[in-house]
This record gives sequence, structure tokens and C-alpha cells, in this order.
Amino acid sequence: MATQRQFHAVRDRLPTLYEVLARDTKPPVDLFSFYIYMRDQQRAVDYLDFWLDVSQHTSLCRHYVRELRRSILVETPDLEKTGSKRSSFILDHMGEMNDPAAGPSTEPNHDEKLKDQNLSAFLRQDNGTSNHSPQSSLGSQQSAMRASGDHPFAGGERLPRPSFMSRNSPTRTDSDSPAHTVTRPDIRASAEKILYTYLLPGSEREVMLPQGIVQQITTFIEEEGRDDPEVFDSAKDYTFQAMERDAFPGFLRAKALGNLVPPSLFLRLVLGLISLTAALWAGFTLIFLDAPKHLRAWEILPFTIGIYLLFSHQYHLDPILALLGFSEYTFFNFSRLEEPYVRKLLTKRALMALLVTILVGVAVIVLFIFVPGYPL
Repeated sequence: MATQRQFHAVRDRLPTLYEVLARDTKPPVDLFSFYIYMRDQQRAVDYLDFWLDVSQHTSLCRHYVRELRRSILVETPDLEKTGSKRSSFILDHMGEMNDPAAGPSTEPNHDEKLKDQNLSAFLRQDNGTSNHSPQSSLGSQQSAMRASGDHPFAGGERLPRPSFMSRNSPTRTDSDSPAHTVTRPDIRASAEKILYTYLLPGSEREVMLPQGIVQQITTFIEEEGRDDPEVFDSAKDYTFQAMERDAFPGFLRAKALGNLVPPSLFLRLVLGLISLTAALWAGFTLIFLDAPKHLRAWEILPFTIGIYLLFSHQYHLDPILALLGFSEYTFFNFSRLEEPYVRKLLTKRALMALLVTILVGVAVIVLFIFVPGYPL
């Protein structure tokens, strides 16, 4: 049984993309938040979906081998009687086929890399020779879901994957495996689905990859009949590096140094300018009318609102929300700050932004309240 992945108890730094994809982080820098960021701000969610589908394909292969080895050990303890001696040796020495943390194939983990190599070697050797037949097919169900729209749209937006809503996906068992038996045709269908959905020119959700990588994967799948995880290694590494270089720094700036999304920032800019304009108009009017100071004191309200909203836009941060422990992941939808280091960062920035807002606000308010009247 696979052990449950544990969160780091202490992480006195910002997380890496590897940790986010491995679901080893908490809001607002978790995988769900990164998916929303890629969808709404980068407009490049297809790259992340491609990455997740390739990772799911690897998990499917691991589950297939795990179930195949279990059935063989139960039915024929002498593995050499099941067919190829080479396949039996690889199958017997593959170790635990638990799902690894998500990461590029070049991640420096020798044990996991060796397991993946053995897994791919076995699947290439076993291609078309396994009699591991299921009662129900996961891959065919996934294909049907994909055909009917695995990523539905609501109001023009692609919804996050249901598995992001909870760390315990309802389609997986306690051992972090698919709930249905997996067959070799399911693995083949999974590999072809990735090819036809993301890689071929003009495909439904084509991701831009170097032509050499696309041609190599096409040859592996369509001409050589391969469906092992190593088929997608080059594309997976390229996608990881692209997200790490182009999207992840902006994600950290948006979520670890701020807590507002662009529509909210624009709204605060508009309302802040309106409020500040009204405050300046009222302030100069009361000065030229030589109004008493107790009447001018009402200028505190529009000046405070305007300055607060404008500084929130400037810092990409609502200080009060940050101090209360909330971050906005979509317009007017909030999540709690659960990542300790990020919460500490946002608290410091919120205190600094609040202090600057108060100093500027007090200076402007004192100026407009206590300046001598000048009746026209």
C-alpha cells in the first residue's frame, strides 16, 4: 500500500514548481491555485493539462504493472513459467510501483529513475503479450469522458479538474491507484489520447513543442507501437522547463507577494480614482468656501478609501485581507493562507503597505483639514 504523501512541516522558503506539481504545497501556492493561474492569467492551461495527463498515464502504467505482478504471483508463483524470462526478471525486480511525485524525468532521484526505466522496458517487452483482462476498463471510461468533454466550460471558462477540489480523489483507492482494473489497451488508448489531443498539428488543444519532439513521439506511438512512459519524457521535460521559466515566477509573485487577482486590482484602481477625485473636489471646495474644520473632517472618509484602494492596487495586496489570512484565487472568491512561509511573507508586506497607506493618508487629511480657508 502506498504511503500518503506528507506535507513539509517546515519550509522556510518559497516552494519550487516540482513541489507544487507533486501536491506538496498548501494554498495559496498549491496545484489548484497554479491551475487557476495558468487558466485565467497565463492562458496556457493546456500545457499544465498535458503535464497532468502524462503523469496520469505514468500512474496508469504503474498500476497496470502492479496488478499484473500481483495476479501472476497469485496464479503462477514461478514467474519463469509465465512467458519471457527477460520480462519475468524485470517484473520481479521492479520494486514497488507506487506513484512518484510529479517531476521532470531528469529529476535527480536514482531509485525512481531506475524504476521508470524498468517500467518502460517491461512495457516494451510485454507489448501485446499480456492476458491481464479486466472486468471494467478505466481507459475506455476516460476516453468516453474525454469525448463528452473532460474539461467542461462554464461561462466561457474551463473548469478545474475535479481531482483538484480534494486531495483524496474519489476515483482512486486508498493505495493511490485507479479504482478500476487497467488493461494494456487502456494504456495504449491513454498514449494515443495524449498524442491526438495535445501534440499533432491542428489537434484540439495543441501545445507548442519543437517539431523534432512531436515527430519522435508520433513515430514511437504510431510506427513502433510504443505506449510506455518514456515515450513522453522529452515533451514532459520541455513542458516543465517552459512552465518553470515562463509561468512559475509570475505565479509566485502573484500568490506569495500579493493576494489579489487582476479583475479585483482593476476594480480597486477605478474605485480608488473615483474616491480620491471626489475627496480632492470636496477638499478644495470646502477650502474655497472657508468651511469650518469640523465640516472638513468628513473628508477623512473618501481620502481613506481612495488611498487604501490605490495602494492595494499598487502593491497587488489587500493588507486587511492578508492580515486576516485570506487570498483571492478568482474574482471575489477567497481561500485561507495555509502555507506558513507565504503567510509570513504576506503579513510582513501587509504591515508595510498598511503603514505607508496610513502615513500618506494622515498627511493628506491633515493638509486639507488644517490649511487656512481662502474664500473666493
